[in-house]
This record gives sequence, C-alpha cells and structure tokens, in this order.
Amino acid sequence: MDILRRNTDYALRVMAHLTINYNVKSVSTRNIANAENIPYPISCKILQILHKAKLVNSSMGPRGGFALARAPAQITLLQIIEAIQGRLTLNCCLVNDDACPRQVNCAVNKKLINLQQQIEQYLDEITLKELLKDGS
Repeated sequence: MDILRRNTDYALRVMAHLTINYNVKSVSTRNIANAENIPYPISCKILQILHKAKLVNSSMGPRGGFALARAPAQITLLQIIEAIQGRLTLNCCLVNDDACPRQVNCAVNKKLINLQQQIEQYLDEITLKELLKDGS
C-alpha cells in the first residue's frame, strides 16, 4: 500500500511547478497538466482542493490560472499532503485515543506513535523552497 496516494503525488508536482514559476502572475491549469504529465481533469480537481486549502490563489480570464498563495518557504509538504488526502496515519490505532482498546499497554503502539511523530515533523520541515533548492 502506498502511503502517498497518486493524487497527492500529482499535487506535489503541481505545487513544485508553481514554485518554479513563482515569479509569474499565474499559470494555467493546462500548462501545469502538460508540463507535469498529469491528466487535465485531475489537475483541475487538485487545484480546486489546493485553492480551498488556501495553498494556491486563482485568477479568472484569458490570462488566468493559479499561483502559490504564500511564498515557497511558507508552504510545507505536510500541508500539501494533508490538503489532498487528510492526515497521514501509519496504523488505525493512531487515528484517535479510542481507536484501539489495547493502546495503553501496547508496545507496538508506542513505537508507531514515535514513528508517526517523526514522519509528521520531517514533512512539516520540508518547504517547497527547500524541496526545489537542489533540484531545479
């Protein structure tokens, strides 16, 4: 099972593309879809979700499109992932305190909680700026 879903991968690519074009007023959905090899209808849906999460801004009209809502240094991978697929959880026992009656005495749960926290912290420390610092 993949931890990151396909749409989340697409969203990360969309946001990377918008980061590369950060100084451009807006980028069309079609341009993003073509450049990132994402089906156009899926790109539209992803951008709507990212807009609702206040990670991108949209502008209408013939020169309309999308742009990052904040500077690349202010948007983290965790924010993008959670906007698309919700909170990442390694196991159902980590969803909430009532998910498993064995949580209090479970050695596995204690280790998974630690790993869960490390994953969340790691993804929250990687900004779009950091992500593309070495790549593009």
